[in-house]
Amino acid sequence: MNPMIFVNLPIADLPASMAYYKALGFSHNPQFTDETAACIVISETIFVMVLTHEKFKEFSPLPIPDAKAGAQALYALSRDSREAVDAIADAGLKAGGKEFRPAQDMGFMYSRAVADIDGHVWEYVWMDMSGMPQ
Repeated sequence: MNPMIFVNLPIADLPASMAYYKALGFSHNPQFTDETAACIVISETIFVMVLTHEKFKEFSPLPIPDAKAGAQALYALSRDSREAVDAIADAGLKAGGKEFRPAQDMGFMYSRAVADIDGHVWEYVWMDMSGMPQ
């Protein structure tokens, strides 16, 4: 079995968060979705659990930091091409996300970073390992 990853994110508005990730082209798994949480399907092995603050507090006794005021993590997600990086980043911006920093183009690697509507930063990246400097 391939390992799976479930990224758990505290969010302020569940329907708005679900709409945001749908605008990026991702679906949700209704088996793990209710009025407090949704399972966003990124791939067969990558999932994002968007959890209301109340639900998130069931899993962590620590305070929920304001992701718009400070970075606690950056989530990188590979794409198949530069165009695919631009497409998903542009979709995120159109859906209410904010550009976190300007695009980075290193020739063999291209990335853009967009903060979702709750401030969680997603970096979309394309790499051509054959072009990586020695």
